[in-house]
Amino acid sequence: MLVEFEYWWLLILPLFFTLGWIAARVDIKQLIAESTSLPATYFKGLNLLIADQYHKAVDAFSEALYLNKDSLELHFVLGSLFRRTGETDRAIHLHMNLLENYELTEQQSTSIKVELAQDYFKAGLYDRAEELFLTLRHTRYEQAALRHLLEIYVKEREWSQAIAIAIELERSSGISFRKEVAQYYCELAANAMISQDWKHAKTQLEQALDANKNCVRANVLLGDIAAQQGHHSDAIAFWKRIEMQSPEHLGLVAQKMLKSYSLLYGESDAETSHQIGKGLSEGLNQLHEYLETYQISSIMSVLYEATLQTEGAEKAAKLARNELIRKPSLKSLDQLLQARAMQDDAQHDLQLMQQTVRNAIGDRAAYYCDQCGFRAKQYHWQCPACNAWESLPPEPTEATIRDIKLLKRK
Repeated sequence: MLVEFEYWWLLILPLFFTLGWIAARVDIKQLIAESTSLPATYFKGLNLLIADQYHKAVDAFSEALYLNKDSLELHFVLGSLFRRTGETDRAIHLHMNLLENYELTEQQSTSIKVELAQDYFKAGLYDRAEELFLTLRHTRYEQAALRHLLEIYVKEREWSQAIAIAIELERSSGISFRKEVAQYYCELAANAMISQDWKHAKTQLEQALDANKNCVRANVLLGDIAAQQGHHSDAIAFWKRIEMQSPEHLGLVAQKMLKSYSLLYGESDAETSHQIGKGLSEGLNQLHEYLETYQISSIMSVLYEATLQTEGAEKAAKLARNELIRKPSLKSLDQLLQARAMQDDAQHDLQLMQQTVRNAIGDRAAYYCDQCGFRAKQYHWQCPACNAWESLPPEPTEATIRDIKLLKRK
């Protein structure tokens, strides 16, 4: 059955078309009006940002802000650019002006305080930055504020405040800060050790181990305290714990351990050469065991020097030769040449060869930060460059000739 066609529908179709055309024209006009209200310098600034030309972008956005003074978005962009280009005084002035001279909602005011706090932080005005960040702890910017507060307290070495903030940040973010908290306790202990407040130092180190049972530094310092007080058996026990935490770090205490072993039997009896020799022999055996198990180069160096002094050049040469066979390195070759030079008639030739090897080695062995690549000649618990904790490996790395050339190019 066919549906009867109604001719009056033909009159409605043009009406719908006309209404749609009018609506489209209104939307287009609104879009054009909105886009033309933005200064051309705004788009120029965006292009400069994309091209990483920040100083030129500052000029463009400054001009855009002059043409549109009421735009908060332009204020935020320009303030961030001031910080990025190091013009923190201009950033501070801009954000202070917003807070003092504009009618703002609570949310807008809070956002500007966040920007101003970052200005102060970048300028190194940590007391003012701290004051503002503390007011943001119960806002939607809380985690960012806590992270900045933590960085401030670490920079200012306010370790007790750093511990409190790190624990609070851990609770709010769900990210563990156990390693950092343990290091902060170790810093407090190190300060107490300087003033010889051994009791307080031990308390801090025990808290460090409560925070992070794998904190090697805590056991290193506990051993140092015991050795300082003449309790060498306790010192050795603390240092031995490191094997269960991170055996790679045993090289950091090898020399200390050997010294405490040599003094071990002097704790209760009168020291004699026999007693010292007995303790030293035990220490050498312990280090030999560590070397066989973990093949740590710094332990080899301690063993070599001790063997050379106590058992003579022949035993030291044998030790160095075995190490050279097992793990070839210029350091072991240097040690073998040194020991042989003390034995053979061709002493001058061997000394010349040894000096050549030493010149080739130079200062190539170093600790390289896992986070930023910083090169250090001494071990640091905190990287001096990027401030990351425990980011340096416990053993130095011998750079190759190629690595040295690359470093020189940089």
